[in-house]
Amino acid sequence: SRAVVYDVAILGGGPGGYVGAIRGGQLGLKVCLIEMGELGGACLNRGCIPSKAFYASAERMKMFADAEEFGINAGPPTFDLARCVDRKNEVVDELVGGVAQLLKANGVEVVKGKGVLDGPEEIVVETESGKKRIEARSIIIATGSTPIHIPSIPVDGEKIVTTDDIWALSDLPERLVLVGGGVIGCELAHIFSAFGSKVTVVEMLDRILSTEDKEASRTVQKSLAKRGVEIMTGVKVASAVRKDDTVTVTIEGGEEIVCDRVVVSIGRKPVSSGLGLKNAGIKTDKRGFIEVSDAMETSVPGVYAVGDVVGKYLLAHVATHEALVAMHNTIGKKYWMDYTTTPRATFTSPEVSSVGIDESQLKAAGTPYKVGRFAFAASGKAVCMGEKEGFVKLLSSAESGRILGGTIAGVGAAELIAELALAIRVEASPGDIVTTIHAHPTLGEIILEASEDTMGLAIHKAGRKRREKKDQ
Repeated sequence: SRAVVYDVAILGGGPGGYVGAIRGGQLGLKVCLIEMGELGGACLNRGCIPSKAFYASAERMKMFADAEEFGINAGPPTFDLARCVDRKNEVVDELVGGVAQLLKANGVEVVKGKGVLDGPEEIVVETESGKKRIEARSIIIATGSTPIHIPSIPVDGEKIVTTDDIWALSDLPERLVLVGGGVIGCELAHIFSAFGSKVTVVEMLDRILSTEDKEASRTVQKSLAKRGVEIMTGVKVASAVRKDDTVTVTIEGGEEIVCDRVVVSIGRKPVSSGLGLKNAGIKTDKRGFIEVSDAMETSVPGVYAVGDVVGKYLLAHVATHEALVAMHNTIGKKYWMDYTTTPRATFTSPEVSSVGIDESQLKAAGTPYKVGRFAFAASGKAVCMGEKEGFVKLLSSAESGRILGGTIAGVGAAELIAELALAIRVEASPGDIVTTIHAHPTLGEIILEASEDTMGLAIHKAGRKRREKKDQ
């Protein structure tokens, strides 16, 4: 048989591919990473990082809005989108450069070009200098996803754009329509309303942020509405037609919205066609996502797939974790994915983050559970910050006492959720959090008090539960 040139070849250099490649290098493997675009994939170049750079600008605009209350007389700010985009590019370049250095430091060979599988151990790469054949003992597919397009809203990359294009705008749209009120739609509504755009969100389902706890979704909706965002739920877009510098969005039923730009934010689809999957015998589901075991192995032994292309959770941190599992399995370790501690975060104002099982799932399964709640408005630190919106909701098993899930809506929620993720990971109970001393004054105390509330003993909350028990 022919000599295998690499231990592992990875198709795609996003947060799945590049992290897997670095870990392979750390394990002493000869790794090749194939990427046709920029290192870092959609996350670094067109997703998480650009959106968080914009979010940081939006947060600063928000600070000016209530600066007087804090004793700061700064006058109304003006917003420069071009400078915001320049800063975003600087952030992206710095992080992409860091990825390139880490790959080099770990001995990973990066091949630039489009790779297609030719059987389970070979990839043919179309590079600038012609075709290159790469052989590897194991292959990891990490090709990611791309925005879904719909015929009724023809994307032109200028006036009607996807969530991949929005981060490169040169001018601030006065009137912006967001088609889709999921995580990205809500983040964009928050960001662009803070920048000064008049934003309209059009959502097909009966509420925005439908993947999150109903109360959290209501909190975000109220906050966006308060800042002038118009939210239309339970409606469908019939068409979007560009005329000169404006776009007319027509809602099914006839209502028209004239705007300067439309962003289509209705989800993403896997990048799985044209990869030679069929030839290699790799199975996909009817939507095109690659089918994998919990060891991240495809239907072909030795070929793994991770990240958005497998469609479990379309989240960068999940792709990263799946890639580490896959890479360890290429050398015969027995690693598998456990999604129970996957945190989800939406960067709105307030932020929303959740982990584990949510309340609707517990109700549907008939699982007996306890709820602990605490409001940001009763937190000394949150009041000092002027960030009183939001709550922590903690769900634990009524039988075992273990924490099953939690939702945080409030400032810093995306950071705070890590405590609950770890609590679920180590099978902790609310009592374990209660007996862990939390620094004062901090936002982390809100989790402590929500844990106390599970027992009806939150210090900074009237003891409604205890009175009820006495009455019984």
